[in-house]
Amino acid sequence: MTVGTCCIVLHTHLPWLAHAGAWPVGEEWLHQAWATSYDPVVEVLERLAAEGRTDLLTLGVTPVVNAMLDDPYLLAAQHTWLGTWQVRAAGLAARPDATPALRDTAAYEWRLASHALERFETRWRHGGSPVLRALRDSGAVELLGGPATHPFQPLVPDERLLHAQLRTGLDDAAIRWGARPPGIWAPECGYRPGLEQVYAANGVTHFVADGPTLLGSGVPTSAAYRVRDSDVVVLGRDLDVTYRVWSPRSGYPGGRWYRDFHTFDHGSGIRPSRVTSRRTPPQDKRPYDPARAALAVERDARDFVRVVVERLRARPGLTVVAYDTELFGHWWHEGPAWLDRVLRLLPEAGVRLATLRQAAETATGPVDLVSGSWGSGKDSRVWAGQAGIQDESRQVQRRLLDLVDKRAPRRDRDLALDQAAREAFLVMSSDWAFSVSKDSAADYARSRHATHVERFTDLADAIESGRDATTLAHRLRAVDGPFGHLDARTF
Repeated sequence: MTVGTCCIVLHTHLPWLAHAGAWPVGEEWLHQAWATSYDPVVEVLERLAAEGRTDLLTLGVTPVVNAMLDDPYLLAAQHTWLGTWQVRAAGLAARPDATPALRDTAAYEWRLASHALERFETRWRHGGSPVLRALRDSGAVELLGGPATHPFQPLVPDERLLHAQLRTGLDDAAIRWGARPPGIWAPECGYRPGLEQVYAANGVTHFVADGPTLLGSGVPTSAAYRVRDSDVVVLGRDLDVTYRVWSPRSGYPGGRWYRDFHTFDHGSGIRPSRVTSRRTPPQDKRPYDPARAALAVERDARDFVRVVVERLRARPGLTVVAYDTELFGHWWHEGPAWLDRVLRLLPEAGVRLATLRQAAETATGPVDLVSGSWGSGKDSRVWAGQAGIQDESRQVQRRLLDLVDKRAPRRDRDLALDQAAREAFLVMSSDWAFSVSKDSAADYARSRHATHVERFTDLADAIESGRDATTLAHRLRAVDGPFGHLDARTF
């Protein structure tokens, strides 16, 4: 008997990173995420799809990530990075001071790197779009789209730019995947009343909000709901179940047998240790043992299934669990193996796996959804708290619309105006304020925000003064070039 429905949602996002720093921040983020999360997760889904399994989960891939996975420069850089991963593993094995445990780790890492390199050369070399489209076409996953550069939508004051961001992102997905996705991942799960009308106008049928947003609206997360007077459906993340994995204090990735993310062999950059305990200093952590970690994966997968079943029995209907894709493999080395086991064990336990699109078909409602996000405080404070970044972003947005209003109606497509819009979109990325707020690569985030503001300003000045803006636009397009279809006249 079916005890209820579980929707697993993975959200895949990084800011635009091409030509914007390499290491330790910048392109390195993409290389690591691609090699240790994106490909291993896709491999799990491909394996299950080959067995005839369908409707496994919902995979959100933001337009920025889609653009990077198809970018020729980044494809070449990823291939090189995978080769250096092999070299680092070989160097660790040959080092005179390497202990037997370190040599075992080096051999393990060599096998991982070699497999990743083979996968890249056979599956990814022509970009991410064919890989993701094949997964969708197999029926294994639903793909979610989203606004072009992942802006925190509740703080975008002009509705025209909300439409432009979303339309650009959905059009980009249609180009890469062959069809516009009906569902989106609302960036940062951010919502404010009225966004549902923007979604409806752009053909969006469903989106994800955080659990407290639904609870604050007076409804549980065990169902899907139509939002206000629209046909757009909201589904809420069930934090009680989600945090069984996600919690920094009690989540599975902190288990003692799992590979420790924070401890490095500094000569090779390879992680040789297991967590051991949350209180063990790095120098005292024990060597990583893949066999013991595999036993922990089985135990924790079965525990998660138990939690889901108990949740659905206590509160019948639906449970939605949502995570950053990068958790599986990058942050939590064993995450893809755990995901494989969970996707097999849940149906055996009587839990129906479903995509968000399927769950949205059961919507009730309407619900007067209140504002919210999945950030600290479950509101806008993470992004609104960075007043300088927000003020500059709003100034750029106003100036962009002023340029469009003055020039677009009188001209053919304008490469300089399009690039100005592209730079303004990159200014609007939610990543910059988030990173500063969390003090995570804060200097890099401030620099990236300032760089895109400067590039937009230079273009806007050239356009308004009548100088040659096209040459500058071509130069900037070479480094900030996502969304080649972007046409500022449509704003």
